[in-house]
Amino acid sequence: MEFTLKTTLNTTPQAIYDTWLSSTGHTAMTGGKATASNKVGESFTAWDGYITGKNLILEENKRIVQSWRTSQFEPHEEDSQIEVLLAGDNGTTELTLVHSKVPESGEHYIKGWDEHYFQPMKTYFSKG
Repeated sequence: MEFTLKTTLNTTPQAIYDTWLSSTGHTAMTGGKATASNKVGESFTAWDGYITGKNLILEENKRIVQSWRTSQFEPHEEDSQIEVLLAGDNGTTELTLVHSKVPESGEHYIKGWDEHYFQPMKTYFSKG
């Protein structure tokens, strides 16, 4: 299963990129404890360890590709993958999230991205 979600945030691509890949920033942006890295091959966690993965491709201020799984994945299920695309325009950024290789039971992640990422990010980045 694969799905694509979009949102517009009142900030720059650099601010989103730097925040997503920072432990302190990611935690503040989502409200869930995170460990993050801005280096390819390094691991991350989000939402108090509910989400784990690795940085696969990092294109500064443009694109983040990570392996991604939650504690709800079955042991035999392979990691899914997220691709975060950032396109800035006059102080706002369109964030496109492509989530691929999602287990068939993973339709609830669509709502989860909105509730646990996009909505908190809108609040976080509106504070400047």
